[in-house]
Amino acid sequence: MEKKGSNYEAIMARSFSRQERSKMGWWACLAFFLLAFAFCFFFKPPPYATSNLASYPVSAPVEVGKTDFVNVQATKHIETNIPPQPYSSKAKDARPICKTHPRSDICHAKGDIRVLSTTNSSSPTTIVVVSNVVSMSWNIKPYARKPDFFAMRNVRNLTINQVITLSSHYHHHQLRNCTRKYNIPAVVFSLAGYTGNLFHDLSDVIIPLFLTTHGFQREVQFLVVDYRQWWVNKYKNVLQGLTKHDIINLDNTGKDDVICFPRITVGLKANKEFSIDDDDDDIVSLSMKNFTKFMRSVYHLERDVIVKTHKPRVLIISRSKTRRFSNTDEIAKMASGLGFEVVAEETGVDMNRVSRFVNKFDAVVGVHGAGLSNMVFLPENAVVVQVVGLGMDGIAKTDYELPSVDMGLRYLEYKIGVNESSLIDKYPMGHDVFTNRSAISSKLGWDAFREVYLDSQDVKLDVDRFRGTLLKVLELLHT
Repeated sequence: MEKKGSNYEAIMARSFSRQERSKMGWWACLAFFLLAFAFCFFFKPPPYATSNLASYPVSAPVEVGKTDFVNVQATKHIETNIPPQPYSSKAKDARPICKTHPRSDICHAKGDIRVLSTTNSSSPTTIVVVSNVVSMSWNIKPYARKPDFFAMRNVRNLTINQVITLSSHYHHHQLRNCTRKYNIPAVVFSLAGYTGNLFHDLSDVIIPLFLTTHGFQREVQFLVVDYRQWWVNKYKNVLQGLTKHDIINLDNTGKDDVICFPRITVGLKANKEFSIDDDDDDIVSLSMKNFTKFMRSVYHLERDVIVKTHKPRVLIISRSKTRRFSNTDEIAKMASGLGFEVVAEETGVDMNRVSRFVNKFDAVVGVHGAGLSNMVFLPENAVVVQVVGLGMDGIAKTDYELPSVDMGLRYLEYKIGVNESSLIDKYPMGHDVFTNRSAISSKLGWDAFREVYLDSQDVKLDVDRFRGTLLKVLELLHT
């Protein structure tokens, strides 16, 4: 064998130069790779068949933007055993765009969108986006209070699966067919969290829903998880002002139901507590004044702006549970003596009645709390007076001072003294409750802070001291 090899090399050496032999080697390599590629292409095994979309392979994590929060996750599928549908020209546009924000996460997609609901509360609703790009998946909780663990813990998780398509010569029947098909965009959101509290109804759902759907001109389909019929009934006017179409309850669809849309938004835009940050690049030509105008419109309120009068009307919000005025009658008598027409009342929950009632006033006075949220029904240039109890300075500014200014209202506040707080009857002078309020929160946590300052504190106003604040209200209303 050695000799034969030597003779062969000698013959080759005589027949070809070094350069020619080098060229032959390159051509041989190229031919080998072409043959290998052809073999793999023509003899590739067919994709595995599956009957549904429930089985996904183990996936590797992929970073999707910077976030300190964990309720948006993305995964890149290394392989998939889901045979896709025949290629659709719409699929190339279907790649979801998911953005993370401090208050909420939101995903947009367009193309071939299929919503696969489930009646099992422990299983996530799945939104399938048929695409021709890499398979991905995201998890999202569609409620706009992302940093708040207690608000988010009962919000239903949604899974967005981007399923890659292949060429049309495959017969792919495993993606479930649409049982209902719509030609309008859809928006998915949750009614869990803190809904039922007026402040959170507005700040966490209604204002974000207004922001998210404003450009659709009511041609949008709402898909709701954690559905609450009483909530839908309560805010019927608002919801009908945002969509022409009946809401779909995703908690109560059939197990085989597949609802299809050309476009979908999962989650709601939110960029400011109880308000709209109109400096946000994602918000186009919308402000909190637009929102309050919308609210006055859907409830058919008479007054858009206050009219000067010699006897302005003031509403004193009389709470029946926490943060109550313990001397409401005394406050009302003093205000009446200054020239106000005074009404002291708790606003109630019938939004049609409440909206018309509040809109009649030129000023509203209340201790920090959800009742002040009714300011969204006041006419522009009305005056809001927030009575700030002990320990409430920070949340008073964020929750009501800044939003009221954004609404085009005039804002005043009255910070009570220690002797005006009912806490003086519960704790000795010199206690941290009075001298080191920040320690209550930092040492004992939010629950302890809430228990002391929000749930256990009533207010007895010093009417002589408060008189000066009401005189400022009169001055503002007469200018």
